[in-house]
Amino acid sequence: MAPIYILYLLILGWAVREGITYDLGDVTYFANSLHPQAIGQIGSSKGSEAAEAKAYTPITVIITNQSVVTGGFLEETIDAYLAGDDVFFEQFLTSIYITSTSSIRSVTIDKTALKYFDQIGVDQLYLDATVFRKAPSHAISVRMSSQKALQPGPYTALLLGTTVHFLDTYRLYIDQYRDFITGSYPINDGLDTYAPLLSMHSQTWAPMIPVPSRIHFWNDPRPLAGKRVAIKDLFDVKGLQTSAGSQAWIHTHPIADSTAPAIQRLIDLGAVLVGKYKMAQFAASASPWDWVDAQHPFNPRGDGYLTCAGSSSGGGCSIAAYAWLDHAIGTDTGSSMRRPAAVSGTYGNRPSQGMMSLEGAVPLSWAGDTVGVFGRDPLAWSQFAKSWYGSEPELHQNTSITGLPPLSLPKTHAFPSRILYPDEYFPMPNPAAQDLLTSTLSRLTTLFNMTVTHFNLSATITDAAIFPDTTDNWDRLANNTIVLTTWPQYHDVAQPLISAWADQHDGRFPPVDPGIRYLWTNLDFNVTNAENYEAAVQSRAESIEWFEREILRFDADACSEALLVCDAGTGGLPSFRESRLNEDPNATFLSSYPDGAVIPCVTICALFGCADFTIPLGQVPYSSPVTMVTEQWPVVFNLIARRGCDFMLFDLVERMAEEGIIAEVKTGRTAF
Repeated sequence: MAPIYILYLLILGWAVREGITYDLGDVTYFANSLHPQAIGQIGSSKGSEAAEAKAYTPITVIITNQSVVTGGFLEETIDAYLAGDDVFFEQFLTSIYITSTSSIRSVTIDKTALKYFDQIGVDQLYLDATVFRKAPSHAISVRMSSQKALQPGPYTALLLGTTVHFLDTYRLYIDQYRDFITGSYPINDGLDTYAPLLSMHSQTWAPMIPVPSRIHFWNDPRPLAGKRVAIKDLFDVKGLQTSAGSQAWIHTHPIADSTAPAIQRLIDLGAVLVGKYKMAQFAASASPWDWVDAQHPFNPRGDGYLTCAGSSSGGGCSIAAYAWLDHAIGTDTGSSMRRPAAVSGTYGNRPSQGMMSLEGAVPLSWAGDTVGVFGRDPLAWSQFAKSWYGSEPELHQNTSITGLPPLSLPKTHAFPSRILYPDEYFPMPNPAAQDLLTSTLSRLTTLFNMTVTHFNLSATITDAAIFPDTTDNWDRLANNTIVLTTWPQYHDVAQPLISAWADQHDGRFPPVDPGIRYLWTNLDFNVTNAENYEAAVQSRAESIEWFEREILRFDADACSEALLVCDAGTGGLPSFRESRLNEDPNATFLSSYPDGAVIPCVTICALFGCADFTIPLGQVPYSSPVTMVTEQWPVVFNLIARRGCDFMLFDLVERMAEEGIIAEVKTGRTAF
């Protein structure tokens, strides 16, 4: 084995804020040097001497619970590292540090282990001085002086005098679809503070996203341990700038000094926030061609020029794009989770109204905002969401915000007996997509012994006695929606931003995207005011009470007596990021809906507070006007349950996956 001074020539890195980046082969890494994960004191050893210069080297930490470290154990361990992690590579084996959890405080290394080290090219062997009382002559003894426990896997070692600092190390992935605003990483200060990764890939104009080794979390019992998660840039994360998709917002608001409770819960459950993704400005439902402050994210599906929808656009498209990303968190007020999931062919949900706190998030509607999850694998998606939402009301929205009864999440052991099929929304314009839906419903109803009930939801709402003071239900529902979204945003977003910007810029109006500017400069304060907002909250509660009494009724065994099937608004037709391409009869604007319907189907749960899940079914071909070849467009459907029945719906998704009715989607050009 080479003496220690060779380490000082092993790699050259360059400083990025409080860390270094370096390349191993064609892979780029970032090491956090601000707060080392652990610090050890190097003891004396034959064949090596402590150097005085600063140097870095990749290093692998191995933790054993055996009294004797054998070559067989090392080979099995390293093979598992290589097979189970996308961050760890052979280059991290030039240096190895071994410690033990064994109760025997005299662990030894046998000859087979030393032979294996020679075979794989280990230059330096570091051993924990507290457990290896007898060590090979060329090994370097290390006594840890910090209290933090090292986890197994790859690190970067900073060798400084007679100390070795173990630095958390991240693989940097290129966000080639430009779905992110920035990558992020925990700075390891013990306060759950994050820092933006100040690194771009200049050739592709793309942010670099840092991801940690999965090996570090193999022994972590927390339910979301090691899950890599992207966050909509609507939520505060301590140490990161919240933009809400607006440059003006950035320049008038400081870096967040606390983390939104919903996001902090993810951290507490073990998830790692790898970055913040792009969103439509202030969570408005802007079309791609209306984005000004930022470029609309790119969708990896089909020809690459499909929409990502809005407003959680970067979330759905990043999950469709990157296998290294596990989940993304977004918000849904009108359709902002479900449409991005639909156009990217991923799983996404609008949960029951009140399921998760929106504290620490820039609001669109206090009473109407919800928080959802994107995923690719139905089982992993369901398990992640159930762990995050939890079965207790710790982070449920206060009833004073929602205007609704406290959210109850019954533990059920049965599934609904009926599928409600609103005829005005079907069949889909694309017959091939309708065939996929029909086939899926047939398998679903057979598996769960359900019946299908055809009805016209629009006509039912038109003819119902929903409100005590009016018979024009649709007019009241529309007015409720307008006030519920415009007043909170004016109060918490528009008014403070306009005022702050005017103070900084001699009375000027802030630069915002066209749709936002039009809305804010044309507000009718006879409609948009606090009194009307409170009335709309009460009126909405009345409509939800009617919906749960007449449409999705409570069932003691199944929670929701029926499920409502829906189409997220594509009709099986592609929708493009260029406006004119959607004018073709074989394409669609996402805002369109059938002539016989009064509202888009995705608006139902925005009005009635229910749970709505977007579920991929398959894909259909389309002739691309961009690539001039046949591409594939993902097809989804939506299942809706009454408010509070989310866990039943997740259980149903899991059963459908186990029975092969639905499946994990791929990343890249095609979902299946």
